[in-house]
Amino acid sequence: MYLVDDTAPEGTSTVATTIGPLPSPASEPLAGRREWIGLAVLALACLVYAMDLTVLHLAVPMISADLHPTSAQLLWIIDVYGFMVAGLLITMGTFGDRIGRRRLLMVGAAAFAVVSIVAAFAPTAEILIGCRALLGIAGATLAPSTLSLIFTMFRDAGQRSVAVGVWVGAFSAGGAVGSLFGGALLENFWWGSVFLLAVPVMALLLVLGPKVLPEFRDPNAGKLDPVSAALCVATMIALVFGMKKIAQDGIGPVALLALFGGGSVGALFVRRQLTRRDPMLDLRLFRLGTFRIALLINMIGIFVAFGYFLFVAQYFQLVLGLSPLATGVVMAPSGLGFIVGSPLAPRIVRVVRPGYLIGTGMAASSIGLLLMLHLSVSGGLALAVVASVIISLGLAPVFGITTELIVGSAPQEQAGAASGVSETGAELGGALGISILGSISIALYRGDLAESLPAGLSPEAGRSVRDTLGAATEVAASLPEHIGDSVLLAAREAFLHGVHVTAGIAALAALAISVIAVVRLRHIPAGTPEQD
Repeated sequence: MYLVDDTAPEGTSTVATTIGPLPSPASEPLAGRREWIGLAVLALACLVYAMDLTVLHLAVPMISADLHPTSAQLLWIIDVYGFMVAGLLITMGTFGDRIGRRRLLMVGAAAFAVVSIVAAFAPTAEILIGCRALLGIAGATLAPSTLSLIFTMFRDAGQRSVAVGVWVGAFSAGGAVGSLFGGALLENFWWGSVFLLAVPVMALLLVLGPKVLPEFRDPNAGKLDPVSAALCVATMIALVFGMKKIAQDGIGPVALLALFGGGSVGALFVRRQLTRRDPMLDLRLFRLGTFRIALLINMIGIFVAFGYFLFVAQYFQLVLGLSPLATGVVMAPSGLGFIVGSPLAPRIVRVVRPGYLIGTGMAASSIGLLLMLHLSVSGGLALAVVASVIISLGLAPVFGITTELIVGSAPQEQAGAASGVSETGAELGGALGISILGSISIALYRGDLAESLPAGLSPEAGRSVRDTLGAATEVAASLPEHIGDSVLLAAREAFLHGVHVTAGIAALAALAISVIAVVRLRHIPAGTPEQD
């Protein structure tokens, strides 16, 4: 583990710094065939978890045509999964430390499979929203349980780095596989088929999990504090809701109230953890400088990823006119970049200091984001694919290394809680990306269209066009050809203006975090403590 004295100058020996004692590196056994098979099972579960975060976006048009949800219901169908996951990650991580990480994973996998079947055949929008919320609760058990189990299974630092790289690659692959498989299913079946992708994977986890995954719980853990759990869930849901509300509707009283309420409840949560003898989350973790910096870098890395992922699928479908399947195909190379880059990071970090590798990766991702400034309405497919691959290759080592730094800073009995913090930070980074970059993009889109829409549109059609690019595409198709073409061109150019600005902002954020990584993490040596 990269457990270091943050005050040690570069080039000197480092001293392990943790909250609790660690076993001697020399005593750590190597993982065998059982552990590697277990890792493969965990990776499949992570892949499905990530797929459910993205695959439904491709099914939105079919859901709208079949279930006829209101605009508010459609937003809840898309967002409630992420809300529940974000709100429950820390709670589920600490819960797993207390009742057993494998047990919690098995319960979550079973629930995920059953609810996925119900969601696939949901007859109404209300039932689908309920299913998505339940899937979020079940999904919140997967990420912290799988990551903390990896730290239990792989005690050797070199093997653990590889395992974490596989874990990160599985999450990244989920987005690519979700788009590809989801697009293929939607070309031939109904919208609910995308939910059924999870069922065989979760069934495999339930069969093999008890045979290849170890059980671990903190023998000294106290009882789960329901009040702290409720405060944590309320804080995260309110904050994420407020940030997404800003992205959708701009700054308004509802969003500000949600953010203020989430911050206030969060302050109560922190105060309760500091005053309890047996806190749900040990906030002493945040005293570790490496933990804090790695968490910040991980969050900004997710923020940067949303700088392009938030818009690139819309660019392929609504600007270039690709089908869902074709969109999945052209987005696959980006996912492949993560799949290739994540396992390579442990090899590179043997000879390159983690701070330098993270800094280089973030700088590379900024180059990919800057390439997106040259996307145009008339073309740019190849450029968008190349830019996405550069971004994914740059970010791939960042997520794996920072995840290991975050969780590795915690004693083994608190790995579940640290995993929850790591994943919650990622969720917050994503929510910030959606709210900040999304609100800027929407403001630019609507501002441009206020001046560039052709005359003669009805007020209702004008409002729809200024709402989203998807709505503009539908309105343009119902208008006479010459007017419809003008409307569509104006909407696409306004959308691209937003893409260019937000990609530029994300590129600057990537460059800034690149410098921070080099300056604040350069004291961590290459290789592992065992090698030093």
